[in-house]
Amino acid sequence: MRIIICGAGQVGFGIAERLAAENHDVSVIDSSSRLIQAIRDTLDVRGFVGHGAHPDILARAGAESADMIIAVTLYDEVNMIACQVAHSLFGVPTKVARVRAQSYLQSHYQDLFSRDHMPIDVIISPEKEVGETVLRRISLPGASDVVRFADEKLTFVSIVCMVDCPVVDTPLHQLTDLFPDLGAIVVGYSTEGVVKAAHSGDQLQAGDIAYVVVERGRVRRMLSIFGHEEPDARRIIISGGGNIGLYVAEQLEERMSSARLKLIENSRDRASAIADQLKQTVVLHGSSVDQNILLEADVERADLMVTLTNDDQTNILSSVMAKRLGCDFNMTLLNNSSYHGFTKTLGIDAYINPRSVTISRILQYVRRGRIRSVYSLKDGAAEVIEAEALETSPLVGAPLRDLNLPEGVRIGSIYRNEELVFPDGDAQIKAGDRVVVFATGEAIKKTEQLFRVSLEFF
Repeated sequence: MRIIICGAGQVGFGIAERLAAENHDVSVIDSSSRLIQAIRDTLDVRGFVGHGAHPDILARAGAESADMIIAVTLYDEVNMIACQVAHSLFGVPTKVARVRAQSYLQSHYQDLFSRDHMPIDVIISPEKEVGETVLRRISLPGASDVVRFADEKLTFVSIVCMVDCPVVDTPLHQLTDLFPDLGAIVVGYSTEGVVKAAHSGDQLQAGDIAYVVVERGRVRRMLSIFGHEEPDARRIIISGGGNIGLYVAEQLEERMSSARLKLIENSRDRASAIADQLKQTVVLHGSSVDQNILLEADVERADLMVTLTNDDQTNILSSVMAKRLGCDFNMTLLNNSSYHGFTKTLGIDAYINPRSVTISRILQYVRRGRIRSVYSLKDGAAEVIEAEALETSPLVGAPLRDLNLPEGVRIGSIYRNEELVFPDGDAQIKAGDRVVVFATGEAIKKTEQLFRVSLEFF
């Protein structure tokens, strides 16, 4: 595909890096010559210095023959106008825009982004996407990645195998024998940093990360089988009152009314503004790396500290301080992927990668075939894909044991007539089924082919 990306910041760079690695024809536009030079030096993409919404810059970047434009600059209005210009002047088929201001996203203004007004096919709201990721992690203590598929009836979770985990050193097929009604399948695992698709004879080891698809109502039982029975957090401190922090606080007030919430915000004006918006949350003005402020927030009695500022160093330091002062668990927002490998050493229990969350959302519109949803793991080492099987798919009609699936692919669940089917060797996929598949990075292209219509090759 020929794709134009407007914005060479962290999100734009991450998208360009992933798409270039998959051999897409990528052009990146940014007004910063420094960022464009960095992207030219690092990635196999074309870089253009200029305003992403200006027609001449879009023309130079190849808009006349582009299949998609992804506008992810820091400015909502630039992103929206870039999509409008790409549509009106160049006829770009698919237009994706990052829109951060919640005012644009209110339900009674939905017509704004219709084809007759401002023709944007996909609106990405990073704050909401990241906020929902945080909320899912809070709702399921013990799970790492938590993602919904199949109209939210199926949950994908990552689970760390602890030393005393009951399933360690046990062939995976015995899980089915021991718990026949569990409604879950281990589709993959990460061992010593290498991600693999799971096979029935594989055995998990302490320290491995298991990737599991499970019926939504049975996630907690699955976590307990893996030795995770952490209690729900009831005393929660949020560091950072920006868009993400405010969204998480508002939703926690609504979804966990019994929780005792405190929020720390460094800006006095912002702290005052969000205090008026929140009903049950105590808002404290100060820095979350100030020990006195943490003690004022009763950090020593807190169940969870969630750090959501826009500064990684602040998030890391305040998380570590909270843990040292007695907080049971911490969760940290980390934009810089170079920090991810050090989280356990630093004393961080869980982290959220906002770039990965946004990229996963965009990938489903880049993937070929009838792709409905995509979630990317470990910077593209694997993906969980939900896709519709059509009549021409090689998956349709034969028992699963007879399918010649590519190496690195594991079918996790079939969604048919609003019901989940956890497949065994005799199960067959029918046309119209939605299939949830785990695929390692090298198998993603082959997985796409399984869901493509013949006409889509031309």
